[in-house]
Amino acid sequence: MKQFKPMLFSDLRHYSGGQLAKDLIAGVIVAIIALPLSIALAIASGVSPEAGIYTAIIAGFITAFFGGSSVQISGPTAAFATIVAGIVLKNGTEGLALATIMAGIILIIMGFLKFGNLIKFIPYTITTGFTAGIAVTLVVGQLKDFFGVTYASGETPIETIEKLTVFFENIGSINYQAIIVGAVCLAILFIWPKIYDKVPASLLAVAAGIIMVKGIGMDVKTIGDLYTLSPNLPAFKLPAFSIDKVITLFPDAFTIALLAGIESLLSCVVADGMAGKKHRSNAELLGQGLGNIASALFGGIPATGAIARTAANVKNGGRTPIAGMVHAVVLLLVLVILMPYAAWIPMPAIAAILISVAYNMCQWRQFVRLTKTSPKSDIAVLVITFLLTVIFDLVVAIEVGLVLACVLFMRRMSSESKVESWRYVEQEQDPDSIDLKHVPKHISVYELSGPLFFAVAGEISRIETKSYTKCVILRMRAVPSVDTDALRMLSQFVTDCSKKGITVILSHVNAQPMRAMHKSGLYDLVKKENFCLNIDAALRRGEELQ
Repeated sequence: MKQFKPMLFSDLRHYSGGQLAKDLIAGVIVAIIALPLSIALAIASGVSPEAGIYTAIIAGFITAFFGGSSVQISGPTAAFATIVAGIVLKNGTEGLALATIMAGIILIIMGFLKFGNLIKFIPYTITTGFTAGIAVTLVVGQLKDFFGVTYASGETPIETIEKLTVFFENIGSINYQAIIVGAVCLAILFIWPKIYDKVPASLLAVAAGIIMVKGIGMDVKTIGDLYTLSPNLPAFKLPAFSIDKVITLFPDAFTIALLAGIESLLSCVVADGMAGKKHRSNAELLGQGLGNIASALFGGIPATGAIARTAANVKNGGRTPIAGMVHAVVLLLVLVILMPYAAWIPMPAIAAILISVAYNMCQWRQFVRLTKTSPKSDIAVLVITFLLTVIFDLVVAIEVGLVLACVLFMRRMSSESKVESWRYVEQEQDPDSIDLKHVPKHISVYELSGPLFFAVAGEISRIETKSYTKCVILRMRAVPSVDTDALRMLSQFVTDCSKKGITVILSHVNAQPMRAMHKSGLYDLVKKENFCLNIDAALRRGEELQ
């Protein structure tokens, strides 16, 4: 049960006052970083700004308490923005809440089924492809506010291509003052961390934007122009429930759960390397599930592990879940005391923050490196996953990417799997004949190599026998595994040989194939005495059958 145990309980056994001080400092710093990001991500998701802070507070605290990472910081992330905005437009905030609760339940089920270990089966090309795709969709979604473009009433594009189309249709309404505010904020976000990274650049960018709009009087829309902000504490609200809604929202819930699981576990892996710790993947899925359910019940949006905030936590000394819980408490205090002032934040500043987030998450260097150094098949998976994420959505991208990766993997494996006959030579013609095996005429020897699965099982049917053949030896020392199709073909081959009076001997069968042969009945069909430990024993057995 240790794999389901929250990391908090383990870390507190050796807790000290010195570590508490470090966790407190790290929690406060991460909260300062999370404040503008949470507001920006909520707006990008099509919900009220305070919903982002509710998410960081509720999901951040619950996931830290029940999760499987010592240093993970959870909250709203850029990966969800486009997905959530689409759900809100189609099903409203109540539909989003129900989908998020369902996603939380799916995550809990995934945790109990120990799906946390399956993250290693998602290829790096797929995660890089969809991460870059999400970054592009996020940038496209910010073009309107960054350039101050005004859309006609009722124009609410959902898909990325739609957003681009509508943006260019209304490009004549550009507000150049908005561009100036956005450009200044963007410059701060990229330049300031290189000068002094102790003060969050996003906080300075927000401050600069407020000064330009409220101090200088630039004509730019602010959060307060578009939203009514509330400093009230999040209130419990159970969304309306029905079977029809559950069925309708299940694809969206699955998307949220899949993305939350992948991103949180990837963040855990990165954090482990930075902090020198080891997370519990299944406990983390349970924590993320509980955090998402609680977030939805208190007005929040989907949450997952945030790599940037987690990295900031580690860099500032956070080493236990206490830091994540402190981050949530500080945000709660900020919500009550400072939330009304968030109305002053200009929309281009929010857009600039999200563009910088997209840039940091897109991994363009890794993307370019993969296109230069990877096999063509992996490049195809990378590019196709990227394009499908941008043009369609994340689920389609991951589904197609995984299927394509599996097909290409099987193609590679099938080229490595072989069934080859031994080559026979005359001893007096071969100077190295001392190393060759003596094989009587009535024995045929075939070398099987590589995994025997359905894509290559047909190779077994190509084994040829002569009229004088009394014994066929299948040497399987290089076969690590077999599947049902291969077992079926082997059984058919043994049966056909038996009808011809030919005995089949299996040499050096490895553990997995042997277990599969016992279970399928092939072991009894071949018979115990025809399983040999090595080729010499198999040849001796074959000579006995002359």
